[in-house]
Formats: sequence, structure tokens, C-alpha cells
Amino acid sequence: MTDDIRLAFAHPSERAAASSTTPCDRISLRDYVVEVEIGAFQQERGTLQRVRFNVVVEVLPLSGPIDDDVDRILSYDKVTEAIGVELEAERINLLETLAARVAERILLEPQAERVFVRIEKLDRGPFSLGVEIVRARDGVNLAGQEHVEAPHPRVIYLSNAAIAAPHLATWIDQLSALDAPLIICVGASDAPAPQTGNALSQRRVDLLAIEQNAWTLAARDRRCMVVGTRTELDWAMKNDQICIWAPSKIVLDAVDGPSASPRDAVTLAAWFAAEMEAKELWVFGADAPESTISTRVIAVDQASLT
Repeated sequence: MTDDIRLAFAHPSERAAASSTTPCDRISLRDYVVEVEIGAFQQERGTLQRVRFNVVVEVLPLSGPIDDDVDRILSYDKVTEAIGVELEAERINLLETLAARVAERILLEPQAERVFVRIEKLDRGPFSLGVEIVRARDGVNLAGQEHVEAPHPRVIYLSNAAIAAPHLATWIDQLSALDAPLIICVGASDAPAPQTGNALSQRRVDLLAIEQNAWTLAARDRRCMVVGTRTELDWAMKNDQICIWAPSKIVLDAVDGPSASPRDAVTLAAWFAAEMEAKELWVFGADAPESTISTRVIAVDQASLT
């Protein structure tokens, strides 16, 4: 078998390496199988069949240290999300159509430079039938295409009294059943935080005190996951995961960060709600924030916590 023939059937990652003309990094999704109704033949209508995806995305190497920061890289879930969005948009007849749409959606991500997409039907016989395409950013017209709009969450601020309230699980039940993903914010515990005498280091200490309280809440209700990056928050909201916000990374990385001190946890939660374009901010057991934000604020009276 010649090398050209071998490469024709090799995994897209090998084909990408063989055809690359510029140094790049690659992320890959291998053997991702979903069941979907697809196909132009009448016998393929009204029935599900297994379809396997293999995708390789070439990205330009990052400048500077990565710092183990998930928000600096193209996350794998963006690849599976592109597949899911296109499969849910409408019934598709051709694998070629699906492959092109998946590739173009991945190329909407600013890090993506070139995409290899291989799709195979696994249930059409004792073999697999498939198509493979390659698309590059400079060869695809992305005008008019948009990212999938991120969900608008409902942000909940819980005072320490609310966290300790016997009705906490019931409130979370009721709020999570509403029409938006749920992100919970807390302040520091009632125990005094260490004092450093330096404004910058004190800010970090106070943010970490909030995160300690977030983990305390997560231990009380195992449905809640402590999350500190925008990438994780986006994934959690799309997958119906209840989050507790750990503020350090987002606050410290913000170009236009909050003016509020971490000790003013309610105002910090209001800033976060605005950043996330939240549907509403519910404040349990504390006064509503004084700052003016576009997000609707609902204050739940302290008396209701008993």
C-alpha cells in the first residue's frame, strides 16, 4: 500500500500532520458516536442510525505561557457542541452537508484555523460509509453566521443565614426547576479573614474566603458544583449543572473588573450577573445591591429564612 493510500484512510490527525504547511497545535475528537435520523433514502426516515465523528482542529500555538488556563484554549466541548447544534437544527440528508456545517461552526471559534471532519454511518451494512472534508478559515465565508447564544442564567445570592437555613434544599429545588440555568453566589463566611495590610494581597485573600464558603455550600448540597472559569460555566449552563461561582479567576482576569470590594459580596454578585447577562438576580437574606444594573433584581426578605 502506497503512503498516499494509507493516508487516505488514516485518522484525520495524521492527514492534518501530513498536509500542514505552518506550525500549529491540534486538538482531536476521536470515535464520537451519536444516534441520529439522517439520510436521503426513504428507508432512513423515521429511524435512528449510529454516526461516528472524528474531528481534528488546527489552532495557532499560544503566545506566552498557557498557565494551565482553560479559558485560553479551544475547549473540546466546543467541538461536540458544534456537532450537537447542527444535528438539532434540522434533519439532514447528506453527510457532506453535515460535515460542512460542523466545520464552519467550529471555524467560528477565534482559535480555529483549519478543521478536518470525518463522518461515517455505521449501520448501513457490514462496513462504514463516510465522508471527510477539510475547511480552512481563509477558505470559508463565515459572514452571517453567529455563535450559539449562551444561556442567560438566573443568579442567586445566598447570605450565610440562607446557606444555614433548613429550607435551602427546597429553594434550590424550586429555583432549578425554573426556566434558566442556576448559578449561586455567596460571600465569605462569618469567620474573620486574615488581614494582610496590602490592598492587592487582601483582595485575593477576600476572594479566596468567598471560595471557601462556596465549597462549604457544595458540601451541603451535592447537586452544586464549584466553578471558577467562564468555559466551565458555559458548559455547565448548557448541561443543566447547578453552579456555585468561585470568583477569583473571573474577577482578577476581567479587563473592566468590579469596583466593589470582595467584602461587598452582594454588589460583586450583581456585577457577575451583569457580566453573565443573567435573566435575574435573586438576593436571599441581604439587601438588594445599590449599584444600577440592567439585570432584574429580586430581594427575598430576611424573615422568610426562618
